Amino acid sequence: MRIGYIASGLLAAAMLCSVLAAPGYAGESDHGIKGEARPLVIGHRGTHGYLPAHTLEGYALAVELGADYIEPDLVATKDGHLIASHEPNLIATTDVASRPEFAARRRTVIVDGAPDTGFFASDFTLAEIKRLRRVQDFAERPQQFNGRFEVPTLEEVIALAKRLSEEKGRMIGIYPETKHPTYHRSIGLPLERRLVEILARAGWNRRDAPVFIQSFEQSNLKELRRMTPVRLVQLVDANDVNADGTLDFTAPFDRPFDWTASGDPRLLARTFGFFVTDAGLREIRTYADGIGPWKRYIVSSVPIPGSTAPGEASRRALAPTDLIERAHKLGLLVHTWTFRNEQRRLLSDYAGNPVNEYLQFYRLGIDGVFSDFADTAVAARFLFELERACDERGPKRHQRDCND
Repeated sequence: MRIGYIASGLLAAAMLCSVLAAPGYAGESDHGIKGEARPLVIGHRGTHGYLPAHTLEGYALAVELGADYIEPDLVATKDGHLIASHEPNLIATTDVASRPEFAARRRTVIVDGAPDTGFFASDFTLAEIKRLRRVQDFAERPQQFNGRFEVPTLEEVIALAKRLSEEKGRMIGIYPETKHPTYHRSIGLPLERRLVEILARAGWNRRDAPVFIQSFEQSNLKELRRMTPVRLVQLVDANDVNADGTLDFTAPFDRPFDWTASGDPRLLARTFGFFVTDAGLREIRTYADGIGPWKRYIVSSVPIPGSTAPGEASRRALAPTDLIERAHKLGLLVHTWTFRNEQRRLLSDYAGNPVNEYLQFYRLGIDGVFSDFADTAVAARFLFELERACDERGPKRHQRDCND
């Protein structure tokens, strides 16, 4: 079959979204229940490729571009509100450092065993947080929207998802991540009960709610399992990729921090890599519904000798692992991260076209992808579904339609 090259972009995605959102479209799914017809597109931090992370505007744009879920990372304010923020430290993602009234609040904090200097959400009330404005923390991405958008609360994100669901005629879900739960517990601002109470007030503390909760820590998810029937996902991290394609587990990305903080020799002997073993997957199945591994657990890479290309473009892909297959055999969903369009973030195998990366993972059977560029993820999903439909028709029927 020949499927022509489609350059990603807002215009292409907008046309595709109108098709994908049409009532009765054959690819419509139940938004994350096992056995769904299509992989989910999750708007990572909103639409981080185009707008500053974690803004209502960024979440709305992700939905406009076809995302099924929007992802608010959650941290707590001084007065106990949950806000959407990539980290407790606000220095990189807001204009707080330029505001003289808050200059005295700059300090160094130990977060997950590592010193971090900046301005921390737990030192600000929600009213003070609302005076800040978001900035784009990736220097190569658009900066013209800096200073325009507020920091939203979880309640505001949920209200947006509900409103957009009604306007678009399709369910929009949320995919919150509890950020550094051991740290938050240590400062007297545990996240779990606050999160569940907000979901309950929204009518979303139920199994069939359009909600996934994710965390890199395990005890956090086990506690949530006792508190809520909402679907849970164990995130699986690593520090980097070694020259031979194996994963590097250098601290603080060696293991869930709650394992490190526990002092338990059994847990200290493990790394994140344990989670992708058969024993680890069986353990996850006792408290969670899926795994969220870094994509290098599924497709790793090695350097290309002599390459001078930037970043990951200087590397080539290795053969895919069997992680998706093994997780599916245990009834676990697999949602992987993070997909980005920049050339230096694409392995050489993808020939500079981010659509090719998505297609590889869709063909491998991934259940969902976190993307900074929801339009590209949706465009690639459209191609994948077209490819699958053509394959199902067989080599003789409608051959011309599939080849043209």
